[in-house]
Amino acid sequence: MILKLALALLFGAFGLSAILTALVRKLSIKRDFVARPAADRYHRSVIPLGGGIAITWTILIFLVSAVGAVKFLLVPGHLDFLGDSITVHAEGFLSKLAPLVVIIACTLVLHVVGLWDDKKHLGAFTKLFFQFAVAIAAAVFGDIRVEFFIDNQIITTALSVVWIVMIMNSFNFLDNMDGLSAGIAVIATSVLFFAAVLSGQFFIGAISLIFIGSVMGFLVFNFPPANIFMGDCGSLVIGFFVALITLKTTYFQQEGSGQVYAVFMPLIVMAVPLYDFISVTIIRLLQGKSPFVGDTQHFSHRMKRRGLTDRQTALTLYLATLCTGVSAIFLLQVDLFGAILVFGQTLMILTIIAIMEMTSKTDIE
Repeated sequence: MILKLALALLFGAFGLSAILTALVRKLSIKRDFVARPAADRYHRSVIPLGGGIAITWTILIFLVSAVGAVKFLLVPGHLDFLGDSITVHAEGFLSKLAPLVVIIACTLVLHVVGLWDDKKHLGAFTKLFFQFAVAIAAAVFGDIRVEFFIDNQIITTALSVVWIVMIMNSFNFLDNMDGLSAGIAVIATSVLFFAAVLSGQFFIGAISLIFIGSVMGFLVFNFPPANIFMGDCGSLVIGFFVALITLKTTYFQQEGSGQVYAVFMPLIVMAVPLYDFISVTIIRLLQGKSPFVGDTQHFSHRMKRRGLTDRQTALTLYLATLCTGVSAIFLLQVDLFGAILVFGQTLMILTIIAIMEMTSKTDIE
């Protein structure tokens, strides 16, 4: 029954997101809510915006529906025929109700701010203000904090706030070419879902499946060549949920030799998005530019200028993310030597990306 519920969440979210994306695309064209070609953008045609609306509202509809189903159907015993494998998790799910309300509220704030930015182009500091505000609210009131090594709540809250803001901006930066932000989010979250399943986290596993299905429904329309963009109203929400899942997934295992090294799993899973975020930030700062001013210096753009098509670029970065993600799973069991190998392999993958994007097309030929 658990498997059937998991599949229902995944494919239900996928179906609803795909339908909403198609509807939003038509409405965006009618309302002239579109992205036009510009010097700091890679696309050369008018593309509808608003894909983030479909992603966000699919997630919210499923989360609110799940709360209603558990509170008004499962707990009173109206669905006992589903068996103990489902009803046993009902009370545990309700114990997460307060943090879930905070998550929903934070999602709505980010979504509205993103829509505002998509329409009016907010300044970098305004967006950062709201990002930090949401991150602080999530960490303090939603208990979305790092939970290992450090007992000081102030330090863990501060670290968690910085991590949430950094991941939100990483996926916002990744939304620079067709399919990148959405595809990498799906791959990274799928790896984290595996870790949640191994640790028996039903709540985080369910949120992960809803999130994966919601993003995949949009990705059908966003994979190169895209016919709709998510906009900041989607990329900020995607980054927030990836950060949420990385922080709430339990990596510490009571048994097994890899319990210490597994806490570094989010860093390995997120290696590719963080590489783009850090490298672009450094490049812009060295050029005397604001790191939050858009341009075409992301690694995806640099790889495309080396001769790859949009689809080849997206698939290459999907593969790189999958490679780091698969190796991160082994951190759940490895010893020190194995952990060193995982970190070493991740560095080599990032080095390969750096070589590919920095080598000229002439040199390759």
